[in-house]
Amino acid sequence: MDQDSTHTLLTGNEIPVMGLGTWQLTDDTADTVVEAIEMGYRLIDTSSDYGTQPGIGRALQQTTIERETLYIQTKVEETDDAYSATQTYLKELNIEYANMMLIHRPPDDGPGVELWQGLIRAQKEGLAVDIGVSNYRIDQIQTLKEETGVWPVVNQIEWSPFGHSHEMLDFCESNGIFIQAYSPLTREKRFENEVLQQLAQKHGKSPAQVLIRWNLELGTIPIPKANDTEHLEENLDVFDFTLGEEDVKKLHALNEQYSCLGELPYV
Repeated sequence: MDQDSTHTLLTGNEIPVMGLGTWQLTDDTADTVVEAIEMGYRLIDTSSDYGTQPGIGRALQQTTIERETLYIQTKVEETDDAYSATQTYLKELNIEYANMMLIHRPPDDGPGVELWQGLIRAQKEGLAVDIGVSNYRIDQIQTLKEETGVWPVVNQIEWSPFGHSHEMLDFCESNGIFIQAYSPLTREKRFENEVLQQLAQKHGKSPAQVLIRWNLELGTIPIPKANDTEHLEENLDVFDFTLGEEDVKKLHALNEQYSCLGELPYV
């Protein structure tokens, strides 16, 4: 596995093994995304409520990397009309199609079957290559499939050794769904953990790199955020080491369903 490696989705389409998150990207979005793309990042994750879509759109105009080699994904909100929102967000990004459109979170009154049907329409019309969900529980994903016959290809959820679900992982693996890990670095809140520090020292890597590598070896897709050159490079420098079986067991044992946001919505 290297930075150009991909996973194969249920649809047969390829998705990069890791990406760049852009939530609260505090520095200039366009310049940061251009720099990331030129470093080798190919998957760029955003959402309308991140405020970064216009900046990413400018970055896509500025970079010399061809659009066809980039993987751009964004999200519709639970209050949106999913089909029309997809059209609006593509205009903000200045692209003709998204590689992935997600439902950002399920509505309060259910799993959002109508939203899902809107994304299915967007996919059929070529506005989105693939469609998925974010912050969904197992039962909510099952309902979408039962009502429409279409599985989401990913579930994007907060995911780290400190907060994850083996039940969710097993469910996704058994149905060909990939977990995309947001906040995989715990927003640096757990970097001082003794086990994590020991493993970082053992491998000559940073705590952030160990956390990203844990995701890669688990088969989940980490999308860490980075604001500067140093962190962009650090997060990408994770393909020259592997965690041993005992290392992985130690990291799994850290699970306490921890969330940077207060709770994991999928457990």
